[in-house]
Amino acid sequence: MPSPFVTLQYVLPHHLISRVVMVATRVKFSPIKNWLIGAFMRSFKPDLSDAAEENPFAYVSFNAFFTRALKPMARPLAGDSRILVSPVDGTLSQCGAIQGGQLLQAKGHSYSLDALLASAAVDWAERFRDGRFATIYLAPYNYHRIHMPTTGTLADAWYIPGRLFSVNMATAAEVPNLFARNERVVLLFNGECGPFAVIFIGALNVGSMATVWHGDVAPRWPRRVTALPMPPPAERTLQRGAELGRFNMGSTVILLFGREAVSLAASLEAGQTMRLGHALGVFGKSAGP
Repeated sequence: MPSPFVTLQYVLPHHLISRVVMVATRVKFSPIKNWLIGAFMRSFKPDLSDAAEENPFAYVSFNAFFTRALKPMARPLAGDSRILVSPVDGTLSQCGAIQGGQLLQAKGHSYSLDALLASAAVDWAERFRDGRFATIYLAPYNYHRIHMPTTGTLADAWYIPGRLFSVNMATAAEVPNLFARNERVVLLFNGECGPFAVIFIGALNVGSMATVWHGDVAPRWPRRVTALPMPPPAERTLQRGAELGRFNMGSTVILLFGREAVSLAASLEAGQTMRLGHALGVFGKSAGP
């Protein structure tokens, strides 16, 4: 029996709520934006010591505060160029092998690679089958920009419509196929590690996801599977650790890697705190600690 919190999510107007939140968080009128920032600070107590601007009320809007930049070198990258790094600050929800085209969502729940990629990237699904994946959840208090886990060249990009269920641990444990149900942005790359994907999963109050190439991808209308325009060839390659995009509220990132292409670090386990730049694994040599 689903919890009351999860049951309520089935009937809530997800997209309407997220659009209202999007408008409210972009208000620049100081009394309103300062009230929102103050309420957030009291509720979540984010650490701003590594933010480029440490004064929360100096930001022009709540969204500018929420998507704040870090100080230079606040997140050094682990190891050399063959080390895969966490693209975000967050909590590792799950990681491991993509077994028979299935990814683990939570204990007792799996979802299919084909459903996650939908019809948008059907030709890519086979490249990731029997590969490796990592799912990282971003809580409201985390840093909300998304970076490259390794150097790669953008090969394809898609917007896939869906619901906007919460993606916290409680919801992931109760809503089947959660990540394949929610709205998402799928970015597909080629790199030295082979093909890989960085997937932004939308969530309740996260009606806006952006990439460095496309700006705000969502919300959009009509909500249908859409190929995103490709940037000029000279602009498609991003280096390991480079900023890739952002969530305009907290959500989840899923990484996909091809079969026999990478080794995830043996020390990784569900529930582990991740920081941008921390080692996730390696390609081309044995996995490190």
